[in-house]
Amino acid sequence: MEFKEKSLKRRNGSMRITRREFLKWAATSAAALGLSQLDLLRLEKVLADSSAPPVIWIQGASCSGCAISLLNVTDPTTVDDVLLNHISLKYHPNLSAVAGHMAMEKIEYEMIDKMGQFILVVEGSVPTSANGKYCIVGEKTDGTPWTMYQAVQDLAAKAKYVIAAGTCAAFGGIPGGNPNPTSVVHLDEIVEKNKVVNLPACPVHPTHLVKVILELISTGMPALDGEGRPKAFFSRKLHSNCPRRGTSRAKKIGEFGCMNGLGCNGPNTYIDCPLVKWNNGVNWCIGSNHPCIGCAYPGFPDAVSPFYKF
Repeated sequence: MEFKEKSLKRRNGSMRITRREFLKWAATSAAALGLSQLDLLRLEKVLADSSAPPVIWIQGASCSGCAISLLNVTDPTTVDDVLLNHISLKYHPNLSAVAGHMAMEKIEYEMIDKMGQFILVVEGSVPTSANGKYCIVGEKTDGTPWTMYQAVQDLAAKAKYVIAAGTCAAFGGIPGGNPNPTSVVHLDEIVEKNKVVNLPACPVHPTHLVKVILELISTGMPALDGEGRPKAFFSRKLHSNCPRRGTSRAKKIGEFGCMNGLGCNGPNTYIDCPLVKWNNGVNWCIGSNHPCIGCAYPGFPDAVSPFYKF
C-alpha cells in the first residue's frame, strides 16, 4: 500500500486525482459491480501495487474509435490516469512512447515475463486474407512481419484474460460487413471462448471497459451471457430501458417519440445505453432524436441494415 500522492504527481504533471480520490472512485465502481468488502480490499491492494496489473492493448482492423472513446473519459477521472498510474499499461499503439522494433521487443518481453498474468485488450477485428498481411502489428525481432492474426494467437495463448473492446473485435463489426474483402474474423473464432470478454458497441463504452478490467483484477471473470458479454451490461434490450418506450411514435427522424417504426434497433439490441449514456453521461443516440442502429448487435452492420425506414 506504499503509494504516495506526491510520487503520483511527479509521475504525471497533470495529475487529476489523489490516491484517496482514486480509491473512492474504485470503491464506487466496486459497489456498482456488487463486490464484497473483501473483494474491495483485494482491489485496493492490487491497484495500489505499482507492479500490477499488466495490460497489453493491440489494434487490428478498426478506426481507433474504441481507443478514442476510452481516452475521452473525464468523470470521475481520466482514463490515462487510470492506465498510466494505476494499471501497468505495457503497450498501446496510440499511447506508448516506444515504437518500431523497440515496441515489438517490449511486447515480446512482457509476453514472456508476464506469461499467464497480463490482460490482453484487442481493438478491431482480425484480417485473415493473404495470410493475414492486410494488418501487420510490426516486425518481430527476427525481421519477419507479425500479423494481427498471429499476434492475437500468440498473445491470447499467454494472457490470463482477453477483452474484445468494441463490436469489431467482438463480432466483426464494420470491417466484417459484406463483402469483407480482408476476410476478418472476430476473437471468438481464434481464441478459446472461456478467456474472452466481449464488449460490443461502436465504439466500446468506456465505463464497460474500465469496470470489466477492475472486475477481472479483483474477482476474476464476470458472469457472461451466451455471446460472451457481461450480464451486468448486456442482460436487457435497449428498448426495455428506453425512456421513450410507450410514448407516441415519432413520424420522422429528429422528432420526439418512440422511433420503433423508423428503423430503431433498440428492441433487438442488448445493451444498457439508456442507463450509462455517452460522453460522460451527457447524452445518447436516442436522446439526440436518432434511432438506435444496433451497433452492439452481433450481426452489425449487415443484420441491422437498413438503419432507417421512412
